[in-house]
Amino acid sequence: MSDTIIITYPFTGEVLQEFTTYSKEKLEDCLNHSQRVFTDWKFQPISYRTQLLERLSVLLEENKTDYANLITQEMGKPYKESIAEIEKCIWVIDFYKVNAANFLADELIQTEAQESFISKDPLGTILGIMPWNYPFWQVFRFAVPTLTAGNTILLKHANNVTGCALAIQNIFEEAGYPKGCFQTIIATHQQIEQIIESKIVRAVSLTGSEKAGRKVAEIAGRNLKKVILELGGNNPCIIQKDADLETHIRTIVRARMQNTGQSCIAAKRFIVEEEIYDEFLQKFKEEIKRLKFGAPLDPKTEISTMAREDLAIELQRQVDASIDMGAKIFLGNRRDKAFFEPTILIDVQPGMPVFDEEVFGPVAAVTKAKGQDHAFELAKTSNFGLGIMVFTQDIEAIRKRIGEVEDGAFFINEMVKSDPRLPFGGTKNSGFGRELSKEGILAFVNEKTVYVK
Repeated sequence: MSDTIIITYPFTGEVLQEFTTYSKEKLEDCLNHSQRVFTDWKFQPISYRTQLLERLSVLLEENKTDYANLITQEMGKPYKESIAEIEKCIWVIDFYKVNAANFLADELIQTEAQESFISKDPLGTILGIMPWNYPFWQVFRFAVPTLTAGNTILLKHANNVTGCALAIQNIFEEAGYPKGCFQTIIATHQQIEQIIESKIVRAVSLTGSEKAGRKVAEIAGRNLKKVILELGGNNPCIIQKDADLETHIRTIVRARMQNTGQSCIAAKRFIVEEEIYDEFLQKFKEEIKRLKFGAPLDPKTEISTMAREDLAIELQRQVDASIDMGAKIFLGNRRDKAFFEPTILIDVQPGMPVFDEEVFGPVAAVTKAKGQDHAFELAKTSNFGLGIMVFTQDIEAIRKRIGEVEDGAFFINEMVKSDPRLPFGGTKNSGFGRELSKEGILAFVNEKTVYVK
């Protein structure tokens, strides 16, 4: 029996569209189609695949406003951020268009053999399970290198951005990719488990919650499938006593409030040295209050409603529980359905939900540190390991601390962000494996040793 998926505009609750999950037979057809296409696609020369990337880039640029509108309507992202998301997708396409051939070239190794080298062969059909918060970017950063390496893709997107998922499939097909190379599937959690278990699916890439990651990793491990997990984070943002707040305060605010705070790599915990604590709080509050709230489709809007009301309710639970444990409200803490007012909590300590858990929404948790050593001790007090950011003028002193932090990213005087040129991923409960850069395109290839004597 099929399930119905109802898509609503988060700002008004207006119903936009309804979709029905695929039948068992249709999902089997998708799997088989993907396998059939792979047998030819894997032998296409890299020059052909990069030509398709050129067309893909042009289509996104030509239809940028339409795709941005779709993102904003389905998950409530402010329109100008949706435009920026499409532009970032173009960036990742252009990066692999230039670099894919070099990344995938045979790697010659000098041995006693007449010839020995590493051949980089595609694995087959790869399942991508993607979240709603960056509905185009998360897919393109996975799909572009994976397809360009010669694999085929099945996409299971978050239910509330099903329209985006189907639009993305259409983009790849319009760009000239063979039908079946990229397929969106609309499926239940139970069906996804069965798809992972299929012999046709060779690996899985998931971006999502820690809970989802554990479940997918369990199924994949049981079936000996490779899996890449990009999960949650509660990134620390250390404000050193010498930080240049005049220069960086807007970046610091954006690090927390981008996408209405719904980002795994957003700054979640602000750890501020006591000498600059009061000054930071005032500037932080003033800058947050300048953010323009409004309808997501208004090009001037900088912050709006969250993607769904249940997400706002969960955020309220984390805030209320932390207040019960001693945190204090410095700004905000008003909720109305899916809207959650930008909020600053102070006197936050380890053990509180807003310190220990991933906080997915416009809430900043601020903790006072007694010095640099204490600040880093607090920063490392986490089960997550996605990224850390430090604001300071003494860059050389902070360089010496890079090795003591386990996270997948260490940013100085900048917010943690993904960049096609750099590998991206986390450690600990933030997952494992890397996307983007050379690592991203090699994630789903068989690095085959070839030895000729």
